[in-house]
Amino acid sequence: MALPGTANDFQTLNSHFKEIYADKIEDLIPEGVKLYNTVDFIEASKQNGKDYIQPVTLGLEHGFTYGGDLGTAFALQDAVASTHARARVTGHEMVLRSFLAIGAAFRSLNDKGAFVQETKFIVENMLKSFVRRLEVQLMYGQVGLGVVESISGAGNEVLKVEDHEWAAGIWSGSEKMPIDIYSSGGVLRTSVNVVSYDFDTKQVTTDSDLTAAGVLATDVIYYKGAFGKEFAGLHKIITNSGVLFDIDASAYNLWKGNVVEVGSDFSGNEAVISLAKIEDGIARAMEKGLADEEVCVFLNPKSWNNLLTEQVAKRQFDSSYSEAKIKNGAKEIELVGQNGTIVIKASIYCKEGYAYMICEKDFMRIGSTDITFERPDGGKMVKMLEGYNGLEMRAYTDQALFTCCPGKTVLFTFIKSA
Repeated sequence: MALPGTANDFQTLNSHFKEIYADKIEDLIPEGVKLYNTVDFIEASKQNGKDYIQPVTLGLEHGFTYGGDLGTAFALQDAVASTHARARVTGHEMVLRSFLAIGAAFRSLNDKGAFVQETKFIVENMLKSFVRRLEVQLMYGQVGLGVVESISGAGNEVLKVEDHEWAAGIWSGSEKMPIDIYSSGGVLRTSVNVVSYDFDTKQVTTDSDLTAAGVLATDVIYYKGAFGKEFAGLHKIITNSGVLFDIDASAYNLWKGNVVEVGSDFSGNEAVISLAKIEDGIARAMEKGLADEEVCVFLNPKSWNNLLTEQVAKRQFDSSYSEAKIKNGAKEIELVGQNGTIVIKASIYCKEGYAYMICEKDFMRIGSTDITFERPDGGKMVKMLEGYNGLEMRAYTDQALFTCCPGKTVLFTFIKSA
């Protein structure tokens, strides 16, 4: 019999570990990560080397000549070719480490069922943690988790997140989570750990004196180590006004997203989002190329409730009624608008003051690999920890969010969530 820690033991451990997730990883992805589940991942075999290169059209042809009704051999105007560019997107890496006690692993090693039972919850929690972190980056990569409104507490350790910048999904389960706080100008103030959070007050208690660290209102909160190393999330893509994916939005209007104001500001003049406002956003997107295409709107569950109430109040239930869509509530609201189908989805990762509209077919997740537990060389996923009586497991991804048509996206802002 092989001794614990030998190659044979680790080969068996790795084999059992792979059986826990192989061919089942998609079944373990929670439904709540709406953007992750909506946008497909493009596998490495369909990409070109290190970067993904996508030709895009940023203008139309203009070399027309009008000849009138004389039937003469009139001169032709010069050709004015359409504008094309090559968008470039590179995946961004993220790694999750987790630990398993050696005793727990090896005592169950000769019983595959016992090993699966012992480690399945670790694998599931790793995947759950990873995909939730990725969902937040898909939404808010490069813009932060929230903005500080004020500091309080006996030791000045409590920060209040601005109401419109709060998303419950970002903070749920965040005890012990390390975060960085940066000035609005990108200067690191401090790194702290989350002790607790309060959904009602939108406050986060940390383990440090924030005032002593120089934290101020308007400072921005990031996952520790994420600043400057995240890919651009949906909010960043829509609000970009400079160079993104190697194309300058200040030079090409079709590379800019659209912003629709539901209220007038975040200083008490927010307004409840309505179906009419969503149609306004669709009209803006149609001006930049949206045609007969399905769009998805992501918004906070509080705004979702407002829209659902409006939809139920307006709807006449006739023979077209479908209980899959409306039956004392719904999982999704599906409408027909000037563009075609509009699907509205509630997301706990969407900040309360915003909503986002995308054309699903225009978005993709680009990179060398989606979330995986395997190394590229096929090596073992389980290894001994130096100096500790435990094993280490890792999950990894290398990807970025990309759209070839930012002009067909819409950010709804100044939303009153309740």
